[in-house]
Parts: sequence; C-alpha cells; structure tokens
Amino acid sequence: MNNRILALAAVFALAACGATEQPQNAAGPVKLTVWIMDGSVTQDLLKSFETEYEAAHQGIDLDLQIQAWDGIGERVTAALASTDAPDVIEVGNTQVAQYSASGGVTDLTAKIAELKGEDWLPGLAQPGNVDGHQYGIPWYAANRVVVYNKDLWAKAGVNEPPKTRDEWLEITAKLDRGGDQGIYLTGQTWYALAGFIWDEGGDLAVQEGGRWKGALDTPQALAGMDFYRRLQALGKGPKDADEANPPQHEVFAQGKVAQIIAVPGVAARVLEVEPKLAGKMGFFPIPGKTADKPGTVFTGGSDLIVPAASKRQEEAYELVKALAGEKFQTELAKAMSFVPNRTSLAGVLAGDEGTAAMAAGAANGRATPNTPNWAAVEATSVIKQYMTAVLTGADPATEAKKVSDTITTTLNSGS
Repeated sequence: MNNRILALAAVFALAACGATEQPQNAAGPVKLTVWIMDGSVTQDLLKSFETEYEAAHQGIDLDLQIQAWDGIGERVTAALASTDAPDVIEVGNTQVAQYSASGGVTDLTAKIAELKGEDWLPGLAQPGNVDGHQYGIPWYAANRVVVYNKDLWAKAGVNEPPKTRDEWLEITAKLDRGGDQGIYLTGQTWYALAGFIWDEGGDLAVQEGGRWKGALDTPQALAGMDFYRRLQALGKGPKDADEANPPQHEVFAQGKVAQIIAVPGVAARVLEVEPKLAGKMGFFPIPGKTADKPGTVFTGGSDLIVPAASKRQEEAYELVKALAGEKFQTELAKAMSFVPNRTSLAGVLAGDEGTAAMAAGAANGRATPNTPNWAAVEATSVIKQYMTAVLTGADPATEAKKVSDTITTTLNSGS
C-alpha cells in the first residue's frame, strides 16, 4: 500500500498536474487522491487514519496530498474543470458556493441524513448548501472568542465573565482605566461586527427576487454597528486598521490590554512574545443579547467536496463519511483544538477552556452571504472603510447606505 503524504515542496511541483488517473482493474487497488490543506491535520494523525482506513477497506489506496492555502483557489478551480480531478478536496467553508457554481462539484444532498446532517454546525453546513443542494460536507470549525488577561480582571475586581452584551459593556468599562485598555478592538474587525449585526436580526446582504442586496443600512445592522462603536471606544484600538495592523497578539502581550476578540490559538502567539503571561489568559464565548445563548459568531473552517470529475464517486463518498464521522472528528478536535462538525461532539473539548469557549460559540455560528461574488466584496474592503468612517464621526445611516449600494452592485455583477 502507498503510505505517502507528499511534502509541501512536492505539492508545489505536482499541483499543476492534478491527480494522475490510475487504471482500475480487479487485480489492482482503487487509488483515491485527496487534497488536504496545510495546517488542518497533524502528519501523525493523517498517517494513523491512512493506515487504519486502508486496513478496513481492502483494495483502497489513499494518496493524501498536502496543499498550501496560497493560490489554492486557482488550483481547485483548475482541478474541477479537468478530467483528472482529485477524488476529495478540503475547501474553506465560504468557498463552496464559488466552486459549486462551476458545476464541477458532486451534489451530496441525498447523503445528509446518513451523515447526521441534522447535528451539523450551522456555520459549516449553511455555506456548503447552495440553492438547497448540499455540495460541501462540514469538516471542522474555528471561531472567535474573548481572550482576557486574568491579572487585569482581578485588579479591577471582576470575577466572572459576562453573560450578556450589556454586562460585557459594563465590565469592559470597569477594566478601561488606570492606563489599562478595557478591550483592544480595532476599527476594522469586521467579522466581529458581523456577529453583532446577526445578533440584532440583521445581515450583511440578503436575497430579494433572485438578486442580492446589501443590508448594512437596515435598522438591525445599524444597531449592530452602534454596539461595535460603544465597545470599541473602551480601548485604544486604531479606528483605521484591522486586527493584523499591528498584530493584536503583540499588543495584548504588553500586559495593558484586558481583552481581545480572537481565536483561542492566539494565546500561543501571545506567549511567543511574552512567556510570562502563561497561565494568565482566560477565555469565554462572545456574549449574546440575552444570557440564554452566546453571541452569534462567524464560523470559519473547512468543508469536504467531491469533484464531479472523480471516476470513483462511491469510494470518495465513503472516505468523506469516515473523515466527517464521530471517530475522526473526535481525534481531529483533540489534536488540532478545532471544533468538531457536530454540535453533539462539543464535549470532547471540555478539558480546554479556550476550545470549549470556541465550541460554545460555534453552536450559534453563521457564515458570510452564500454567493460566489462575496469574495469580491471582501477584496474591496468596503465594509472596513464603512466602519472607519462611522467610528471617526461620519453619519452611520449615510455611510451604511453607501456601502450597501456598493455591495449590491458587486454581488450582482455578471448576473
């Protein structure tokens, strides 16, 4: 059996060639080529899965190829249009609509029940479903939580994380004094804004009569932006930059910031800058409007797709079933601190505060508008520009109307 996991350098060399078609006959194994993204799975876990799967499925030979995120869109698009596509491909959850629009992705709607689809995380399942058809099968998720400095909380006399957004504002105001920032929230952290808008019952864009319409000018979206403004004012985050400029983990590592909004894995980057913060970071889900559930969050992560050009559709589906199944999902969550694809599996992360907080939030997760043109909206940074304008004194309603009109034009281009 072939137990190769291609090194990244080899992937660059071979990516343009796609998956080599293997002659199938009764005497030889069925070769399944799988593209898995760099950083999604440890090599040890991948090798273990490969060995176990091949042992349980005699005649199946897995060729697991690690792909780099850089330039992956072009490579997947080319593969889907080819006659020798891989059999299974991991893709970003918000990329499924773009790829399925080509007609090159297999419709797996009939398999939802067998795959326990009623238990899938909404933020993974929804973007994988396009026009009522399930093309992407949820694989794993990651979403933002609140990361806080325990020492600064104790200094301010705050003992418990907030359960509601109003409590969050009150606590953050207590933390924002004496040279300490209550929260470091930049003016362009738009994924956090999206969650606040969704909590208000609004959206970034909606479909009306078969066309998309920007929705940041609705009363609900404006309420979400107003909450963002109030929270952002309780710190010194720059109003004209996002969380990467400067990297927020570097700011947090200075020890004067009480909170940031980030994925739990940011803690490791903080410790690279300031090891003395070990054991001094806590985590809680982004609070919602009411205490009965956490705030809505953008759910990032990956789905699995089966290219329509695969000559091994049944075998490819069985592999997807195993990768999306309870056993591998549990192993993947523990190895990578990811949220499993099913809400009922959140308990496997209970031993880790950060990932447990992430799993709690993921149960109330959503994704960006499910249209192939959403990537173009993000590329123009119009939402970031809108946020900066409002935070620096422009009229919210006027700016919201401008950005909504721009989003409407972008989403309907080519239609």
